[in-house]
Amino acid sequence: MKAAVAEQSHVERSDDVDKDKKKKRRSSRRSKQNSSTTIVSGSINGLQSESTEIVGSSGMTNEQQLPKASNVAFNSLPTMHITENAAPSEGSTVENQQLFFSDFGGMAFSKSCPETISSEDPMEPYGKDFIPTRQPSHQQKYFTPHRSTEAINEALEKGQVFKALFRVNAHNRLEAYCKIDGVATDVLISGIAAQNRAVEGDIVAIKVDPLCSWTKMKGSAGTSNNFASPDDHSCASGVTELATEKGLCYAGGTSSGTSVALELTGRQAPGVDSRHSSINGHCSSQLDFSQAGFLDQNAAAVSLEKLCAMINSFPSKRPTGKVLGIIERSHRRDAVVGFLSVKQCLLNRNVSKKDKKKKNSSSLNHESVMLMPTDPKFPKMSVFVRDLPDVIKKRLDDGDSTIEKELVGARIDDWGEESYIPQAQVLHIFGRGGEIEPQIAAILFENTIHLSEFSPESLSCIPHISWKVPSEELRTRRDLRNLCIFTIDPSTAREFDDALSVERLSNGNFKVGVHIADVSYFVLPDTALDREAQIRSTSVYLLRDKIPMLPSLFSENLGSLNPGVDRLAFSIFWDINLAGEVLDQWVGRTVIRSCCKLSYENVQDIIDGLFDNKNPNSSKDGFPQIHGDFECSDVIKCVKSLCEISRTLKDKRFNNGALRLESSKLAFLFDEDGIPYDSEFMLLANTTVAEIIFRAYPDSALLRRHPEPNIRKLREFEAFCNKHGLELDITSSGRLHNSLERIKETLKNDSLLFNILISYASKPMQLAKYFCSGDLKDAESDCGHYALAVPLYTHFTSPLRRYPDILVHRTLAAAIEAEEMYLKCMTLQKLNNRTELTRRCFTGICFDKDAAESIEGREALSAAAAKYRVPCAEILADVAACCNERKLASRNVKDSSDKLYAWVLLKKKEILLTEARVLGLGPRFMSIYVQKLAIERRIYYDEVEEMTVEWLDATSALVLSLSTHKRFQRRNSPGKCRTIEDVALVVSPVELALGFSGDIDNEESIGSTSQIVTSGASIDLGPISECSSLDATEVDPAAFPLTVRLLSTIPVALHAVGGDDGPLDIGVRLYMSSYFR
Repeated sequence: MKAAVAEQSHVERSDDVDKDKKKKRRSSRRSKQNSSTTIVSGSINGLQSESTEIVGSSGMTNEQQLPKASNVAFNSLPTMHITENAAPSEGSTVENQQLFFSDFGGMAFSKSCPETISSEDPMEPYGKDFIPTRQPSHQQKYFTPHRSTEAINEALEKGQVFKALFRVNAHNRLEAYCKIDGVATDVLISGIAAQNRAVEGDIVAIKVDPLCSWTKMKGSAGTSNNFASPDDHSCASGVTELATEKGLCYAGGTSSGTSVALELTGRQAPGVDSRHSSINGHCSSQLDFSQAGFLDQNAAAVSLEKLCAMINSFPSKRPTGKVLGIIERSHRRDAVVGFLSVKQCLLNRNVSKKDKKKKNSSSLNHESVMLMPTDPKFPKMSVFVRDLPDVIKKRLDDGDSTIEKELVGARIDDWGEESYIPQAQVLHIFGRGGEIEPQIAAILFENTIHLSEFSPESLSCIPHISWKVPSEELRTRRDLRNLCIFTIDPSTAREFDDALSVERLSNGNFKVGVHIADVSYFVLPDTALDREAQIRSTSVYLLRDKIPMLPSLFSENLGSLNPGVDRLAFSIFWDINLAGEVLDQWVGRTVIRSCCKLSYENVQDIIDGLFDNKNPNSSKDGFPQIHGDFECSDVIKCVKSLCEISRTLKDKRFNNGALRLESSKLAFLFDEDGIPYDSEFMLLANTTVAEIIFRAYPDSALLRRHPEPNIRKLREFEAFCNKHGLELDITSSGRLHNSLERIKETLKNDSLLFNILISYASKPMQLAKYFCSGDLKDAESDCGHYALAVPLYTHFTSPLRRYPDILVHRTLAAAIEAEEMYLKCMTLQKLNNRTELTRRCFTGICFDKDAAESIEGREALSAAAAKYRVPCAEILADVAACCNERKLASRNVKDSSDKLYAWVLLKKKEILLTEARVLGLGPRFMSIYVQKLAIERRIYYDEVEEMTVEWLDATSALVLSLSTHKRFQRRNSPGKCRTIEDVALVVSPVELALGFSGDIDNEESIGSTSQIVTSGASIDLGPISECSSLDATEVDPAAFPLTVRLLSTIPVALHAVGGDDGPLDIGVRLYMSSYFR
C-alpha cells in the first residue's frame, strides 16, 4: 500500500466555499485510511523509493503539533514569522499546522511532515528511557550506506553531488538545511532517512532531488498572495502586516503558501503546480543549457550553474535533497553535552536482582542508558553502561538516580546503518546542571575551548620582564617617544594594544597616528608560543573571566602599550584635511612611549567639557597620571581634535555607503575588559593595511570579507516595509542604512517596534569571514566588506587577542622590508631620482605597480616574505578556516554565558514581572517579544483547564476567559490538558493589596554584581540575589476576560526552566488578576 503523506494545501480565495470543504473532507478521509506511521527506505541510487518520514492522521494533540515555549531553543533576538490565511479543514486532526522562521538566518522551514514536527524526537512516544536495539543483520536497515571517499570525490568532479554544510533546525530536528557555496538558497534535507546520520556542522555530500520534488518556498511569490494588500487582511497597525495561517496571524513577515507534501521518490508531489515542476509535461531535474555557454566548463561548474539557474527560474520553490556521505565530520560530534536517563536501567537491575538466573547473564554487558543532549539539534543517544566512567557505574550500582541531574560531556563513537540513534561515550562529568560552574565548563567543552595553562615551552618564548628595547631596534625603527601618544580603553582593561596621536600641521590639516603593539616581534613563526596562539586563535570572553590567546605575563606587560615605558609598535600616519580626505600616509615600525592611559569615561568627560585645562582634576574621578614632559592640556587638546576628525570620518564613511544595524541585545557588565573599541581610526587602519598587503602579496594576504546579504530574504523585508508605508531601499548597504534611519525617525515614538524591525533586517545578513586573497583572485568583487562598504578589509589593530592580526603584522612587515630593499637596490644602481611619493612604492597612498612587477621588486618581495615567514596561499587558507571556526566558537561561548546568567538571575528571583509585545496571534498560541531580555517566546493557551479561548476571525482578536467547567482530555490525546498555572500567573486583588511582587526568594547570594544592558541603557542589578531593580517599573496584571490583538502590550511573568532536570530556558506566562482564583 502506498504510504500516506500528510498534505498541507495552499487555500486561495474562492467563491465556491462548499466545494472547497468537500475536497478537504475527502483529503481527511484518505488520510484516515492510511493512519499508520511508516518509514520507507530505499537505495540511494533511486532504484527503490527514497527514505522519508511518512505520517498519517493519528489524532495527535495540539501540544504535539509544535514545541512548547519551554522546549524552544533560547533565542536572543526575535524571529520573523510568516503565515497564511486558511481555515481549518473539517475533520482534520492536524488543526493548526504552523510555518515559522528558524533562528538560522531567519530562513523559512518547510513542514512537510506535520505530525513529526510537533515531537522534537521521533521516539518521544516511547519515553526518554526507550533505547532502540541494534537490528540483526538480516533485518532491514534504517539507513543507506555512506558512499566511500573515492566515490564521493568522483561524483563531485562529475557534478553528480554537491559539497555542503549541514545545519539542523533547532525547532525541528527532522529538518536540516545544507548550504552549498555559490548557491543562494539552502537545500532542505527532510527526515531522518534523508539526513542519513549527518549531524550539526558536518560537511556532507548531497544529491539534489528532481525539480518536481522541490517544496514550496515560504515567503515566495509562488501562487499565493505573497504580500497581501490591506484589503485582503485586517491590519492591527499601520506599520504591521497581518498574515494568517490556519487562523494564526502575525505582525511581520510575508504571506505564503504552505508546504506541499513531499515525496523523495522523484515523482510529482501532491499539490505541486505542474507549471513549476515539469518541462514539456515531463518531470525533470535539468534544463537545457546547451546554448547558455556551459559547454567549455568542467562538469562540477556546469552542475552548479544549472542548479543556480533552476533556483532563479523557480524562486517559489526550495530545492530538496538527501545526504549520500560525510566528507568532513563536525567537531560537535566530539563535544555533546547532555543528561543521562538511568531510571529504566535501575529498574531493570532491580528486576534482575530478583531473578538470580538472569543476574549473571551476558545481556548485562550490553545494557545501555540514554543520553539526552541539551542541544535540540542533536538526537538522543545510547551509552553502554560498561563504557561509563567508574564513578557513574558505582553510583548506578548503589541505585543513585540523582545521576540524572549531572551534566555530562560525551562524544559520538558510532552510528551504524542498523542503529536508529548514535552510540556515544561519556567523557566528562561537569556537575549539577543547575549550578553556574558546571554550565560554564559544559559551554567551553561544547565549543572545544580548553582552560589549560600555557605550556612551559610557550612561556619560554617570552623575554624576561626586565626586557628593554634593543639598540638595533632603536636604530632601524622610527623613534616616536617624544610624541604625545595615549591609549583609550575600558577603565578595567589590562591589555593595551592600540594607541593614538594627532598633530595640527601648519597648513591646517591634521597628522593622525595609530600605533599598534608589535606582537609579531615576540611571537615568532613556528615557535611553541606561535602554535599555541594559532590553536586558540582568539581570546574568549566570559562574563567575569577571560581565556587569553597569549599568556597574561606577556599580553599585560611586554606586549602591552603601558604608559611610561618604551614599546615596539607598528605606526600609521595619515595627513587628513578638514573634509576627512586622506592626502598622504606613512606606515612603518616604530618605538613609542605612551604618556597616558585614558578610559572611555575620561574621554567622554573631556568631550563634555568636564575637564578644565587649568584644573584637570575638576571631574569627580580626576585626570589620569601623565608621564613624560607632557601636560594634561596637551592630552585634552589632542582628544578634542581626534573627536572632531572622528565625526568627519564617520559622516564620510556612511555617506560612502556603510551600514550599521544596532538592535537590542542583552549584555551583563561584570567587567568591560575585552570589549573591543573600534574607533573610526581603527577602521581606517585596518582598511589601509588591507590595501597594502593585498597589493604587495595578492595571492597570500589574509583579508576579511563580509558577503552581500541573502537577496531573497532582504527583498521579503523590503516588501513588508514598503507595503506599510515604511520606504526601504536595499540596492546598496548605504541606501539601506539611510532608509533605516528614516524609518527610525518615523517610529521615534515606538522604539520597540523599530528594534524588532532592525532585528528582522539583520536576518538576511551573512557572517564576515577571514579568507586568503589567493582563493578569490579571480573574483575581487567578492573580497569586499558589505557593511563597511570598502573593497578590502582586514584585522590589524588587536594582535593581543586575535591571531589573524599577528599574521597580518608579518605580511605588513614583509611589505615594509621589501620596500626598503627595493629602494636600496635602486640607490645602488643610481636610479634614486624618484619623488618622495614614489619612494614609498609599496606602502604609500599610491602603489607603484611597475616597481612591484620589476625584477628587483619581485626579488625584494620574495626575500622579505621568506624572512618573515609569510604563509603560502594553501596554508593561509587553512589558517583562515581555523580562525573563522574559533571566532564563531568564541561568539557562541559569549552568547551562551549571557543566556546562562540571565537564567541565573531569574532562578534566584523566581519570578520576573514585565511587559511584552504581541507579535503573533492565533487560536492556539501567541508569540511575544520581551524587550527587557530581548527574547521571543510563545504562550500556548489551547487545551487549558479552567480557561476558554474565543478567536474572532473578523477582527483577528483573541479573548481569554476563566471557565468553571472541567475540560476533559481530548480523544486520542496521549497527554493531559495544561493547567491554568502553566499558562498564567493568576493573583487576586487581595494579594496585590498586600504587596505581591513576584520576588519569592532573596535569601541566598551568589555574591556577584551585575548590570543588564538593553537598547543602550544599563540597569544596575546589584547582587544577583537581590535583582530588585528588575522590578523598577511597576507592572499591573491584566484581568479576565483578556482581549489581545496584534502588537498589544501585555503583562507577563518570566521564570527559569531546567537546570538539574533539563536544558536551561526561560519560560513565560501571562500575568493576570482575578477574584475567582
